[in-house]
Amino acid sequence: MAKISRQEVLDIARVSNLDIQPNEIDSLLKQLEQVLSYTERVKEVAHVHIIQSKNCNVFREDTIGAHNAEILLEQAPEREGDFFVVPLILESSDKKDSIGGEI
Repeated sequence: MAKISRQEVLDIARVSNLDIQPNEIDSLLKQLEQVLSYTERVKEVAHVHIIQSKNCNVFREDTIGAHNAEILLEQAPEREGDFFVVPLILESSDKKDSIGGEI
């Protein structure tokens, strides 16, 4: 388990502008030790995972599956043909759309 001293708890509280009472120090000490212990375990697991997955290329075949876009389009608040209609969120100073037509 990671060790942290009472003085370190007080230093952390001081730097963090926390006003802790003397009867809270033991509880904070225990909680901080648990956090540090947990982070040590996470670092160990992450380190093993990083080493095992480094420079791994995974190839898979691209496949096209059947889909029905109509199911999704039926849920659109507004649509135009096979497209969703979305509100204009950006306006240019010359009042032209992205294709160059007048708005």
